[in-house]
This record gives sequence, structure tokens and C-alpha cells, in this order.
Amino acid sequence: MAKLSESYEAMVVFSLKKEEEAIQTLIAKFKSLIEKNGTLTEEVNEWGKRKLAYPINYETEGYYVLYSFTSKPDFPAELGRVLNITDGVLRALVTTK
Repeated sequence: MAKLSESYEAMVVFSLKKEEEAIQTLIAKFKSLIEKNGTLTEEVNEWGKRKLAYPINYETEGYYVLYSFTSKPDFPAELGRVLNITDGVLRALVTTK
């Protein structure tokens, strides 16, 4: 029998080339997208500005945010696709919790 919902985590690293307002707008955008297609299990966990392990697009720092949520199994792939094509997102990884 197929699972109706499962727990996931999405780690997103936002570019610091954007202004603080733009980063907060992106965080709210993805929070509402997750709430529309699933349920946040915790508050959005903002880790803040951290040094990257290696430069990405000539940037050495990024703004880290962790989303924990439950959803149907088809949504995480769509979320990953949207994250990867969004301007202002350096890296994103959606995993099963």
C-alpha cells in the first residue's frame, strides 16, 4: 500500500547578493508553497549567514534555512525543481526525514 504522507526536510542556501528583504521574501514564498501542498511540522528554522564549504558562483557565504514538513510523496520533487530554478537560491536539497 502506498504511503499517503511522509516527513521531509528541505535545506536551502540563499544568495547573499540579494538584499535582506529579498531573502525574507523568498523564505516566506517557500513557506507558503509548502503549507499549500503539505504541513510544516516545525517552525521554519533559519540558521542565518554561514560560510560555505566551497565557493558557489564566486560566493563564499550563504543564508541557510531548514524547512521540516510532511506531504504526499510527489510534492518534494516539485519543490526541488522550483527551488533549483529560483533566482537567489544557491543550493537546495530535499530529503526524507
